[in-house]
Amino acid sequence: MYAVVPVGPGKVSFGEVEEVSAGPGEVLIEVAAFSVNRGETFQLETDRPGWRPGKDVAGSVIRTTEDGPAVGTRVVAHLPHSGWAERAAVRAQQVAVLPDAVSFKQAAALPLAGLTALRLLRTAGSVVGRRILLTGASGGVGHYFTELAAGAEITAVVSSPERGARLLELGAEALAYDVSDARGPFDLVLESVGGSSLPVALSKLRPGGTLIWFGQASREAPRIDFFDFFAGPEAASIKHFHYDSEPADGPDLATLVRLVATGRLHSELGRIADWSETDVVLDELRDRRIRGNAVLMIRKEQR
Repeated sequence: MYAVVPVGPGKVSFGEVEEVSAGPGEVLIEVAAFSVNRGETFQLETDRPGWRPGKDVAGSVIRTTEDGPAVGTRVVAHLPHSGWAERAAVRAQQVAVLPDAVSFKQAAALPLAGLTALRLLRTAGSVVGRRILLTGASGGVGHYFTELAAGAEITAVVSSPERGARLLELGAEALAYDVSDARGPFDLVLESVGGSSLPVALSKLRPGGTLIWFGQASREAPRIDFFDFFAGPEAASIKHFHYDSEPADGPDLATLVRLVATGRLHSELGRIADWSETDVVLDELRDRRIRGNAVLMIRKEQR
């Protein structure tokens, strides 16, 4: 079968790979679409013999297991790797069934970004009436979180008005084009940039507020002067978050699918292309030229 394979630091190409087979407890999916996340561009910079990229896929089941969906069922799945291919094997617990109302391209954009947003909201607790600062907000996570966090007063940090316009439509209260310009104080800061952004964002908290650190898009390690921290918001706290915290993603994927099917959540598809353009899309993601999610189509929609 054909797959997208690494061919050097940050580079990919098409190649023939060994046909994948489903192991015990796994289903085999004929992939129709997959999503490319900016974080995956970083993974491609490291040589990993035998490893292939790909976490977010949507397609049809062609082989199943005892507790998996029936053959022919349309599904979305979250894999640890190797999803950018004609076929992919995944544990049945990592799969959710798609209704006809949700297309493959909508579904492919859900797993990593949608799970992150949903679990960030769960970690934050009740957000109704709370002031929230969201950095790095113009990607998929920012769009999903803003729409899911109805009732919160969100200030989204983006690089330009164009990259923030849709966030305002989804319910963000205000935009800031640099974290230093955000008008605090905030009850909660969701920080995904790292580097110099984190300590500035931290200073925007109210006393007793919380900063949840969930990414490092800048690729720069944040440095915190604890003398400044102690002189800042009293009793503030910092939490580290990783989206991959649940033993099975299927139930949360099903929740995201249901919200999309009922019009309560929208996949923000900033770029849709044929999978032959994967290398081009990767460059666009690195350069932050895509707002929302990027989805690559292997085959036309199949209902």
